[in-house]
Amino acid sequence: MRPDFSLRRLLAMLRKELIQMRRDRITFAMMLGVPLMQLVLFGFAINNDPKHLPAALVAPTHDSHTRAIVTALELTGYYRFDYPNVTAARAEALMEQGKVAFVVTIPSDFARRVERGDEPRILIEADATDPSVASGAISTLGTVAAQALLHERRAEAQAAEAARGQLQVIVHRRYNPEGITQYNIVPGLLGVILQMTMVMMTSMALTREIERGTMENLLAMPATPLEIMLGKILPFFGVGAVQIAVVLLAARILFNVPFVGALDLLLVSVLIFVMALVLLGYTISTFARTQMQAMQLTFFFFLPSLLLSGFMFPFRGMPGWAQALGEIFPLTHFLRVVRAVMLKGADLANVAVPLAALIGFTVVYAAIALVRFRRTLD
Repeated sequence: MRPDFSLRRLLAMLRKELIQMRRDRITFAMMLGVPLMQLVLFGFAINNDPKHLPAALVAPTHDSHTRAIVTALELTGYYRFDYPNVTAARAEALMEQGKVAFVVTIPSDFARRVERGDEPRILIEADATDPSVASGAISTLGTVAAQALLHERRAEAQAAEAARGQLQVIVHRRYNPEGITQYNIVPGLLGVILQMTMVMMTSMALTREIERGTMENLLAMPATPLEIMLGKILPFFGVGAVQIAVVLLAARILFNVPFVGALDLLLVSVLIFVMALVLLGYTISTFARTQMQAMQLTFFFFLPSLLLSGFMFPFRGMPGWAQALGEIFPLTHFLRVVRAVMLKGADLANVAVPLAALIGFTVVYAAIALVRFRRTLD
């Protein structure tokens, strides 16, 4: 016979559950932290219409007409001329390295053509590896440039249409002239898939040993923490190699994503990235007590990394604090490497900075994992 409903027993059960929630700090932190993180990131950090994009100016002569064009572009809010006086070769290198989104070229005979009404032209090259970044800035070019010349020449308002027809703004969408979204998304998926699987599988490796009670067997073996760590993470390199091959083949065969860079440079970059990921996963496993906690910590890392890396939303569209936060994730730097190599044909010199960042992450994660694992052994 079942007992009648008892409020006292119900309160006792509630008290027990609250005590368990308090002891499981990781789960409790996830319940509060994830919603707050989503609110902050989606409310403040995400912006699909980036402004103040870095640009380089190639202008042999800085006459009044050139200054008028540059000032007008800056006033739109889309252009920020971080490199106001560079050569064409330097501007090309800056775009390959991803340091500028636009290169504005104003020819030396621009002022003379303006004064003669001889169809003056300016060239604006846009980094179109991410089509959404350049769309807003390009859409305002014709009108803004024409109005700038009207003001500089002190023409009458009735001459607006004529001046707008005289000035020609030539736009070159570099690396992705058709604006195909897959060219930007598919290479980035290589990093996202590797991060999601490598970190999660590796983080659950050590916690699975603890839950199954086989950790004692590992501790009884005459093996050092480094040997145990390498033995746990190296098998996942084989899994990562299969994923890399699948994604690259699908990118080329299914989506026709161009591959204009060096394959060996890309593979070395992927190897460093995978090493950083498996070491990160192993570090997470030293903090988690169960596989569920390891999965929760992985998700807590994966969500901001996905949103702040530039994979889903334009990196330059985020505020400064969000960009600074995005720099601490390996995925941010790997996306710069894979897109530069595949779409721009960048060489080692152009991707040296993000590659150095990935190597730094690998060293830091390895040190933390070894220190944490020794404490776990004690």
